[in-house]
Amino acid sequence: MSPRGRRPGGEDTRAAIIAAARTEFAQRGYDGTSLRAVAREAGVDPKLVHHYFDGKSELFVEVMAFPANPAVLVERVAAAPRDQLGETLARVFLAAWDGPEGRERFAAMFAAAAAHEEHARMVREFVGCEVLHRVVEAMRTEVGVEPRPSESLEVRVALGAAQLIGMGLLRYVVKVPAVADASVEELVAILGPSLQHHLVPPAPG
Repeated sequence: MSPRGRRPGGEDTRAAIIAAARTEFAQRGYDGTSLRAVAREAGVDPKLVHHYFDGKSELFVEVMAFPANPAVLVERVAAAPRDQLGETLARVFLAAWDGPEGRERFAAMFAAAAAHEEHARMVREFVGCEVLHRVVEAMRTEVGVEPRPSESLEVRVALGAAQLIGMGLLRYVVKVPAVADASVEELVAILGPSLQHHLVPPAPG
């Protein structure tokens, strides 16, 4: 048998990187996985991982079959006017998941998270690092949102995310008719003000 060498570039290499990443994420979680470890597991030069994927978050998005890169979605939300953040967040979320393929991926992701702790840990760490943290930083720097001293912006953003994910579970997984059959505009109109309250703390008094 010939010794195992590093793979050259190509579709087989990309597939090997994805397979290796799936193993690493499952064993070590999102936080504990490095691109160098993925390259070692795949038997490729670390530069090839960077050639195919622009960072760990993009690789995770591919492994989990997300319909869009959350980092890009966060940028769209942060670019919205301050008084339209809630509406924009609801619309961006629905735009990412509401197509037939997105609905299937959402349901599959949360079904796996409910059934396997390692899968739940991957999603939990990814959402914490790449979604909630990015939203919080965007709120502070680009939008200039500052909560009252007794409040936490991290808690506000997490509660907003919980509301969106809960809606997604009712719409795509449990398929409660009132939510599953509602139009995007109807949901945006209802969720927008509530998300706005979470993201933009009311002025004192």
